[in-house]
Amino acid sequence: MVEEYDFSNARKNPYAKKLKKQITINLDNDTIDYFKNLSQSMGIPYQTLINLFLADCAKNKRQPTVAWN
Repeated sequence: MVEEYDFSNARKNPYAKKLKKQITINLDNDTIDYFKNLSQSMGIPYQTLINLFLADCAKNKRQPTVAWN
C-alpha cells in the first residue's frame, strides 16, 4: 500500500448528479396501490416506478392539473 496517493489527475464522478436522496413523502393509499400493482405487471419495484414517473414529469416539465372538489 502506498503511503500517499496522487489525486492531481483525478476527475469528478460523472454519476454524482444521478445519486438518489432518501426523503419522506406522504402518498394516498390508492396511489401506492396503483403503483404497486403496476410495478408487479412491469416487473420492477414500485418505488423505482414512481421515481421513473416523476423523473419523466420533471424532464418534460409537466405540471399537474389541480381540481379541489
